[in-house]
Amino acid sequence: MGSSIVSSTNIPPLLSKVPKSISPLNKLYQHFPVIYRKNSTHGIHISPYLDTKQWSAHCTKSLLSEISNQEKFPKMGAQSTGPVRPSQLIEVVETAARTGAEVVMDAVNKPRNITYKGLTDLVTETDKMSEAAILEVVRKNFSDHLILGEEGGVIGNAASDYLWCIDPLVLPELWNYIQLLLYILGMMMEQQTLHMVILALQFPVGVLYRGNPAAAAVVEFVGGPMCWNTRIFSATSGGGAFCNGEKIHVSQTNQVERSLLVTGFGYEHDDAWATNIDLFKEFTDVSRGVRRLGAAAVDMCHVALGIVEAYWEYRLKPWDMAAGVLIVEEAGGAVTRMDGGKFCVFDRSVLVSNGLLHAKLLERIGPATEKLKGKGIDFSLWYKPDNYHADI
Repeated sequence: MGSSIVSSTNIPPLLSKVPKSISPLNKLYQHFPVIYRKNSTHGIHISPYLDTKQWSAHCTKSLLSEISNQEKFPKMGAQSTGPVRPSQLIEVVETAARTGAEVVMDAVNKPRNITYKGLTDLVTETDKMSEAAILEVVRKNFSDHLILGEEGGVIGNAASDYLWCIDPLVLPELWNYIQLLLYILGMMMEQQTLHMVILALQFPVGVLYRGNPAAAAVVEFVGGPMCWNTRIFSATSGGGAFCNGEKIHVSQTNQVERSLLVTGFGYEHDDAWATNIDLFKEFTDVSRGVRRLGAAAVDMCHVALGIVEAYWEYRLKPWDMAAGVLIVEEAGGAVTRMDGGKFCVFDRSVLVSNGLLHAKLLERIGPATEKLKGKGIDFSLWYKPDNYHADI
């Protein structure tokens, strides 16, 4: 959970009070030598320099690698969306995510009231308001469904096969980075240089059917004060992954040395945190780089979009992961625990990748995670509602 900063020199900021939708391939990433064909097979990134024979071989290799990944790393998405039609379920999921995001968007430039759940874990009134707005959408359409929210806890019928996982907590990280933004802008004014600083935030909603992800939507905020843009990622089990309605696919990078990776760190500086610091250092040495964006669902969506190759983190909660993992899997990627075991959203670790790099990443991440188990670190399932039936 959290925010990211991307800066570049000599680029004038575009200011607008009206949030606009941004394209699936953000201009920030146009340095990649690929183009995206909206109607291409499986949404694969196509190089403009391939002739017909090369493209045929490239496409075949991509499809074979996707099949191989599915066999090697078991799928964790629901086999179906149950009695609710996929189109109906994803419509409500997207509506819920957009509704919550609108509450946040309305509040970002207004005074805020912040309280603390812990020493560094914040919560605002807007977080509670956005969760309440989502609850209203869900209850209006599915009054018998169970809901698990970061702020509201478990609400609804525990006998339901459906569990909604909601994470409205975006604003505390925003305020942290706005303060940093102001600091950076002050320094730039002193140095008489011009930069564009971009903050990335998230609003994820995921639905489980019998414990497995069935539908997901993530609204990503990109921009800064008075110049916010948004894009929405979505997926249904077996239905593919999309960004702003266009099908997306993971990258085809098959070498760690050519990969861009992402990880995250929790609030507690314990053994798991220290282990991930070591992993951060190791992969920084052998890859193009490791980023820490601080927004788990968006991190996973970026893997699905093919602009980064993998993301991992310890100690995430179901509401952090339920949406993002399905979007990655439906984009052709792989999802496991950090020890390589089959993943479920109640697990305490997650590794998502483009699939081609998954086994190579596990060569380092797996043993590190096993060492934590050897120290007695708890990796049992958590935050699973009592009496909720899950096929896991």
